[in-house]
Order: sequence, then structure tokens, then C-alpha cells
Amino acid sequence: MAGRSGRTVRDLRRGNRAAVLQRLYFDGPMSRFELAPATGLSGGSISNVVAELVEDRLVEEAGTVESDGGRPRTLLRVAPSAGHMIGVDVGETRVRVELFDLTLTELARTERPLEHHGYDVEAVVGHIRDGIAEVLAGTGITAGQLLGVGIGVPGIVARTPERGAVVHGQTIGWDAVPLESLLRSTCELPDSVPYFIDNGARTLGQAELWFGAGRGSRNAVVVLFGSGVGACLVTEGTEYGRALEWGHVTVRVGGRRCRCGALGCLEAYAGAGALVDRWREAGGHPPQGADEESALAALLAAARSEADPAAVAVLEETAEYVGAGLSDLVNLFQPERILIGGWAGLQLGPRLLPALRRHTSAYALRHPTEQVSIDLGTLGPDAVTVGAAGLPLTDFFAQGGRRATRSQ
Repeated sequence: MAGRSGRTVRDLRRGNRAAVLQRLYFDGPMSRFELAPATGLSGGSISNVVAELVEDRLVEEAGTVESDGGRPRTLLRVAPSAGHMIGVDVGETRVRVELFDLTLTELARTERPLEHHGYDVEAVVGHIRDGIAEVLAGTGITAGQLLGVGIGVPGIVARTPERGAVVHGQTIGWDAVPLESLLRSTCELPDSVPYFIDNGARTLGQAELWFGAGRGSRNAVVVLFGSGVGACLVTEGTEYGRALEWGHVTVRVGGRRCRCGALGCLEAYAGAGALVDRWREAGGHPPQGADEESALAALLAAARSEADPAAVAVLEETAEYVGAGLSDLVNLFQPERILIGGWAGLQLGPRLLPALRRHTSAYALRHPTEQVSIDLGTLGPDAVTVGAAGLPLTDFFAQGGRRATRSQ
């Protein structure tokens, strides 16, 4: 039966369960006494909801705490073994697959290099399939215990009724790749296990905002630097973030050609591969046969020693291009925080951060610039995978701790 708001009793119960689970997850352990004001629910509702969640083995006791003159209060927490998630990062050089418990504690991981196949769709699907099978076999967790598989990918993800999640990855040569349906036909997972596929910058942003430097922000942008460049916007109207193709804003009219085919994109100057190419063109000497991560590390080492003027000049120019790009984010979205992540961002950040702040201030409007902080993310290179695993977890919370039965 629906009330005046259109919400049924089932909706109310699901919402109450979700409120308690999320509060315990992010702020627990907590007592029943603390949960009532924290969730806005009555003491009676808290008692009923907690009893249900304990019976469902989603919540467990976690010790006691002394009260003011009364009996000790029992602390509650989300039970780590109540569910498991897999997070997948389809990165520039490898596919990383990790298995987590319900509290996002890593239980197993595997990585498979992409250098021989690049972004060949069949190879990527095979790496995801084999990685999922390996982490499950290594822990004894069954597929039926999974809340879902979250996958962070480069590109724009569209959801279709017929084929599920479809990836438009122009820079990697993916034209409407039906990744979800390919995985369903390839992976040996039951149909009841949902796939959650989203842009890698968004999964990175979700991880930083849940567990990293962005926690507590109402309006933040998390930017990702790797071979490509992306961003995730989180505002009060986009609770779990919206991916932005920030790497393809134009920072120089008629400039360098980007992987997407356009001229003058930020990614053509600030992506890791572009940085190494510009260093070589300026007279630098990247190590022969080195991958992007090693070549970028060599560029930074050359600039630190100041024995290579070309390396210093490339990094200084890059800082200005990125600062101009950050100023667009500041002017458009007026965030409280901008966080820099991705494997290349974490390498470049300590060197470039002061210059990035300076150039952002020079190009952005004064008032929003005075309100924003620009810092490095704190979760390291696993942030995309953690955020990807957070996608099925988010859905699990939204369902009040009930398992999804259809792919998203």
C-alpha cells in the first residue's frame, strides 16, 4: 500500500535499512543509541531495523562502550563476510582484478598485461574473465557470494535495454563495444551476478570521496592522469559522481593531435604518452623500449637533476596547460576541492602541484579560486579498482542490503 508520497511500506523499510547500513559502514561501529539521531529514525525503528539486519547476518556486534551511568552499550558494525565484490580496472597497460569483502578489504588480486594486444576487445574480455576466475579460486569464495562485478573503463558508458552497458572509447578504438553482453557470454558467472560498468575516472572519484582525500566534500572534482586524462564531478545533485571527458577540452587551438583525432586537447599535452613524446621531440632521451610508467619516471628524474633542460621545459609547459584546464573546472563547477589521481598524476603531482595551483589561480576567476583547494588523492594506484568494487556496494546499500538480481 502506498502513502501520500507514493512510497510503500516496503520502500520505507528498504530506506530505513539503507540508512542504518550506510551509517554503520562509514561511521561505525556505533550503538543503537547513536544510530537514532545519526539516521533521523526513532528508537523503535532502529531496534526493528537492527534486529532484521542482525538476523540477515549483515550487521554484527563489535564490543561495548561505557554509557553515562547506565549499562554498557553494544556497538554494531557491518559484517565483513556478509558479501563480496570484484573490482576491475581496465587500465592503459594492464587489467587489474581484485576481490574484496563487504568492507572493501582486499582478499585477492591479479594483473594481466596489455602490451601485446593493446585494447583488443577479445583480449580485454579474456583478461577480465580469467582474472575473475583466478581471484575466486584463490580464496574459495563462490560466485554466488558476489554482490556484483564493478568495472572501470576508459570512455563513455551508455546503458541499453538490449545489450546492457556499451562502451564508446574513441581514444582506444572502441566503437560501441557491448562489453556487458560479451562478459555475460564469456564469464562463468551465474546470471544473478550483476555487472556495473562505468568510466574509470568516475570509479576513481567515488573511491576518493568515500575513503580518501575527498571525504566530506559536497562539491568536488577528482581528476585522473594516466595515458589519458579524465575527471569526475561530485555535487549535491550527482551523489556518486558524473564522469567528465575533461581530457578533451581544447587548451590550444590548432595544437597537437590527440588520440581522439581532434587538435589541441589537454590529453595531447598532459597524458603520459604525450608527455614522453614531447620530451623526445624537445631533444630528451627516454629509455629505449621502456613502458609509459618507466619513461615518465625517467622524465621526472631528468628534470629533478636539472641536467636535462628539455625535461624541465616540458614539465613547466605541462603545468601551465593543466592549470588552464583546472581553471575551466573551477569556473564551471566552483568545487570545494580538486583532487589529482591516476598513476601518472601521482607521479607528477609532487613535482607539479605548486605550479598547478599558481597557474590555476592565474587563469580562473578570483572568487571561486579562493574557495578551492588542489591536492593529491590519497588512495594510490588501486583507487580505480576500489571505486569499481564500490559500484555493486552502492547498489547493495540502495536496496537496503538486498542482493541485486539484474545487471545495471
